[in-house]
Formats: sequence, structure tokens, C-alpha cells
Amino acid sequence: MNLSRYSCVWQGHRYCQVVALAVCLLFDPDSDRAVRQLWRRAEELGLPTLLSHTHGQHHAHLSYVVLLEWEQRKVEMALDTLERRGPFTLWFDAVGVMRRGRVCLMPAPTSDLAARQTAVLDAVESTGALVHKHYARGRWLPHLSIVTRAARDRVPAVSHVLFDVLPLQLTVAGTALIDSATGRMWRLRGVL
Repeated sequence: MNLSRYSCVWQGHRYCQVVALAVCLLFDPDSDRAVRQLWRRAEELGLPTLLSHTHGQHHAHLSYVVLLEWEQRKVEMALDTLERRGPFTLWFDAVGVMRRGRVCLMPAPTSDLAARQTAVLDAVESTGALVHKHYARGRWLPHLSIVTRAARDRVPAVSHVLFDVLPLQLTVAGTALIDSATGRMWRLRGVL
């Protein structure tokens, strides 16, 4: 399937969203529950999270690469050539705030994590896919989204919630392609 970076999906009364395909790390059940608990605590503060964002079918994840144009079969075949590794641990001990108020947990940027992301990036670029500029070579900031948009005066409240659980150890147990417009997921074999 070829998709344009200008494709949009109307989400009822919500804004138009660019259709994207992400190569994501997924967490084991205990880690997934821990992330969802943080989303719930932020929602209780009146802050939007991936629980309520767009289609509401989001998975707790960390994105390696986000694609704006792609041929899915080619992407799957390229990723299938990569070495599979077992589950691994990500260590989170920092809160980050990105433009437009996204509040995230930031993992320790290990050389192993960077090498894995580079391998995934190389594989998808070899298919001719268009990579989102924030996931391009040398620009990736690994992050785990907690709040999708917070006004500046609300950042301290969510930061307190997050600092209460840091440091946090989460186990990566799988990899998947995820369609951002629908939440549809295609699990990949093993952990990239």
C-alpha cells in the first residue's frame, strides 16, 4: 500500500491526522500495565493521553521509526531480514517535554538501543519509504509518550506523577508495525 504524507483521516469531531505507519517496540504485560496506569493518572488530572487520543486504540510503545509514505509488504520484508533478539530492558529516569506539550518518559540512550534503531531505519529506508523528520538519521529522540498535549502550566502536575514512579524499568517483549490512524497492529517476529 502506498500512502501519501498528505493523507488524512477524520476522527469524528477531532482534527485531521496524518496517516503514518510506525515500527514500535511493545512491552511485556507488567510493563504495559505500568504505562497504562500512568496514562490513567494523567487523565485523572484532566490531561489527554493515548487512552483518549484519536481512535483510543493505542498500545503502550516506543517508536523506532515513523513512516509517512511506504509500501507495507516491502517494509515487512526488509524488517524480516533483521536479527531477532530476545526481550530487553529499558531504564527510564527522566521526564521530557516536547514541542506542543507532549510529555514523555525518556529512556537511557544506550548504544544497544541506538544500534537497534539505526538497523530498523536502514531497513525501512532501503524500501524507499519516506521517514518522518523526527525519526531520521541523527534526529531520533527515544521517548514513551504519556501526555499528548499539556499547557505549560499543567506540566508540573504531570511531572510530579511521573517523578513519583521514577526510576522505572520496563521490559520490551515484541515489535510491531502500527497504523497511527486506526491503531491496527501487525506483530513482527521477535524483538528487533
